[in-house]
Amino acid sequence: MTKYGAAVIGTAAILSAWVTPVLAQAPEIRFARQFSMGYLQFNMMQQHKLLEKHAKEAGIPEVKVTWATFNGPNAMNDALLSGSVDIVSGGVPGLLTLWARTKGTPLAVKGITAFSSQPILLNTREARIKSITDYTDQDKIAVPAVKVSVQAMLLQMAAAKEWGASNFAKLDPLTVSMTPPDATIALLSGSAGVGSVFSVPPFQAQQLDDKSIHTVLNSYDVFGGPHTFTVAWASSQFRDKNPALYKALVKAFAEATDMLNKDVRPAAQYWADDVKSKLPVEKVAAIASGPQVKWTMTPQSTMKFAEFMHSVGTIKEKPGDWKELFFPEIHDLPGN
Repeated sequence: MTKYGAAVIGTAAILSAWVTPVLAQAPEIRFARQFSMGYLQFNMMQQHKLLEKHAKEAGIPEVKVTWATFNGPNAMNDALLSGSVDIVSGGVPGLLTLWARTKGTPLAVKGITAFSSQPILLNTREARIKSITDYTDQDKIAVPAVKVSVQAMLLQMAAAKEWGASNFAKLDPLTVSMTPPDATIALLSGSAGVGSVFSVPPFQAQQLDDKSIHTVLNSYDVFGGPHTFTVAWASSQFRDKNPALYKALVKAFAEATDMLNKDVRPAAQYWADDVKSKLPVEKVAAIASGPQVKWTMTPQSTMKFAEFMHSVGTIKEKPGDWKELFFPEIHDLPGN
């Protein structure tokens, strides 16, 4: 029996012993995140036990919170569908893929909230590459996951903008899957034949500390302005079965976001400690508070992702508006 199977059986036994409606909640909530500084609210929630705090206020005295790290949305989405995790996080394309796949089913996955709006940079050590038009068949571009990661999707959007919609996949053959830390090492060392990396903060900034590396593409240029970097999502089944716990989750996330906007340095330290980063905390904090970075629960430009993915056939269903993609707890925000 797997550890998750044992956990499910143990959970069922505990729930059957509880008799009050409020306490009939999931005693465990399992989070999944990816490599990057796009999830600082999670670091604040974990360090300050914000979910446990708001759950207790809602009448749920004991909540076991666990955290897991994945590389790329496919593995996380599979874990969510299998019941191995409850809350998944990543780029908007990962949410859209599972939203379209589960629409109309009992699982019906939707977004919980956005984490932030911040750009993703395509960096290279090849001096001859000034724009995406300079790439050749001999070049390699590292992304967290080919075709499905937000970076891979942004590369397709840039290609469609440059060469027309029918050529959206023109650069796909150049992409290879690598975790952001490994891709950064490969780029800085010139190993593995990787000359370019479409990465995430803080790794993209760390790459640019090397004067031989420059930026080819800023994702804000593809969108013509800011866009949501990362979002969190869950199944309707989890939300429906755990209404008090879900509301506590949203409140905890809101408190973590407020804390970030007051002072990002503590979260920078928590992140550095969590991933054992060798970057100075001052550097991490500077990246997290950069001029193009905004820590906000408001989804931004999510429909541009949806429209593109639907137009090229990546998703068969398209939300009518951003609110169809997210649960109603954040519908009062000025999203798009």
